[in-house]
Amino acid sequence: MTLLSVKNLRVTFDTETGPVQAVRGVSFNLGRERLGIVGESGSGKTMTGRAVLRLIRKPGRIEADAMTFEGQDLMAASETDLRALRGRRIAMVMQDPKFSLNPVMKVGAQLMEGLRQRDHAPRAEARAKAIAALQAVQIRDPDRVMEAYPHELSGGMGQRVMIAMMLIPDPDLLIADEPTSALDVTVQAEVLNILDNLVKTRGMGLIFISHDLRLVARFCDRVLVMYKGKIVEELAAKDLLQAKHPYTQGLLNCLPRIGGSRGALPALDRNADWAR
Repeated sequence: MTLLSVKNLRVTFDTETGPVQAVRGVSFNLGRERLGIVGESGSGKTMTGRAVLRLIRKPGRIEADAMTFEGQDLMAASETDLRALRGRRIAMVMQDPKFSLNPVMKVGAQLMEGLRQRDHAPRAEARAKAIAALQAVQIRDPDRVMEAYPHELSGGMGQRVMIAMMLIPDPDLLIADEPTSALDVTVQAEVLNILDNLVKTRGMGLIFISHDLRLVARFCDRVLVMYKGKIVEELAAKDLLQAKHPYTQGLLNCLPRIGGSRGALPALDRNADWAR
């Protein structure tokens, strides 16, 4: 069953030197699965995720032949319709909790804010749901975390709080923008395990944006490889390390290998045809 369908998505920014296309003709379908989007910084990964939620503001503009979520036309949706979808049915975990959490609000207040303002839930009910969400992301002392400020949490715990915040409305689609990039390997594995369990137990669709090809190969079901705003290759995650496109092969060749040569890593030789 198709959860999200995107056809010929374009994101353009008008600049003093002319229009710049950050996303160029991206098309894909997503079911209740784990879809990875990989590529270098600036390849259009995050812009693609933000465009699904229509979060691109002027001077940027979003265009698409079609973009639907369970049959609902996202391109034709009003701002009121989008507010009903954002958070409640489609959620996005931003890259760094240090910049996404309000530094002057306690964690509990931020977790409860949506429930109190949007759903008009009583305080006791909102608190119970917030604590349940923290427990779902394996935070052992949720009462203490509820009373903490973001700067009092480690990077890994802050990322879990971000995931918990997005999971409170029980969304059908979660867009995770490099949720493990600032974490050490042990905490990274724990966060991935949490996301994996949520996809399996809640039947959620997941778009996992990352620059870590090996991680995506292990974790995702399918992978889109982006270069200069375009998808240059789409393949099963298990086949990522045997990718055929020269750009994907170049990215893989730039990865350090345990026991490999101690010489300089190879540079990626770009070809102008890849961007056409």
